[in-house]
Amino acid sequence: MAENRTRASAEPTPTVVVDGVHITYKVNGARSGRGSATSALSRIVSRRAAPGVREVHAVKGVSFAAYRGEAIGLIGSNGSGKSTLLKAVAGLLPTARGRIYTQGQPALLGVNAALMSDLTGERNVVLGGLAMGMTRAEIRDRYDAIVDFSGINEKGDFISLPMRTYSSGMGARLRFSIAAAKSHDVLLIDEALSTGDARFRRRSRERIDELRQEAGTVFLVSHSNSTITESCDRALWLEAGTLRMDGPAKEVVAAYEEFTRAGTGAGTGGRTAR
Repeated sequence: MAENRTRASAEPTPTVVVDGVHITYKVNGARSGRGSATSALSRIVSRRAAPGVREVHAVKGVSFAAYRGEAIGLIGSNGSGKSTLLKAVAGLLPTARGRIYTQGQPALLGVNAALMSDLTGERNVVLGGLAMGMTRAEIRDRYDAIVDFSGINEKGDFISLPMRTYSSGMGARLRFSIAAAKSHDVLLIDEALSTGDARFRRRSRERIDELRQEAGTVFLVSHSNSTITESCDRALWLEAGTLRMDGPAKEVVAAYEEFTRAGTGAGTGGRTAR
């Protein structure tokens, strides 16, 4: 009995369970300007779809479980469903079929830290911190560390300037710095580490390791395969909305690179369920 209790306590704790998830959304095509108001009213009354509107099946039956302490990379071709799946895990997109279960409230980097271009970086640190669930006292305590981590003041007092004066890389670094200033049960990062110099990318990887050690789970979407292998121990390969492979990051990245080189379906071995 004692042995069974010990074994049960050693089992990893799931933070995200994605169970047979399908995600669809509608895309508007070209529409005729002539008589559009009348035809729109007719469609509302008759519940007909607008002409040119098509439904995209972005994620198709994906299932996996993520656990505390994991850093999981999502890779795949453009339009493979990576960012769509991340938004669904964050609760920003509904599922057409299947269910997503999460531990706590996942934080999607760049969305939760809703930065405003006309406000200064300083003001955005406060607003972004509040959006990430920090108190004003916590923001005051961590303000200097957030700015220093982002590195945006290294070449001038940019933190006092409006965000619209920042480059895309500066904005991404500030978003990551705000999000990484607190611990998360689940942190979702979409392409935020592809910007910045080598020193910032190294600090970001170190912070991801710290977040994992604090019993969190990190998901990372990146088109940089080296970023995935350096930052993650596990990877999910999505292609055309389906989960092609789930396994150790280096193995999954190697299979994906073989697939892209060959331009065929080669290299799809490995486990697809966990």
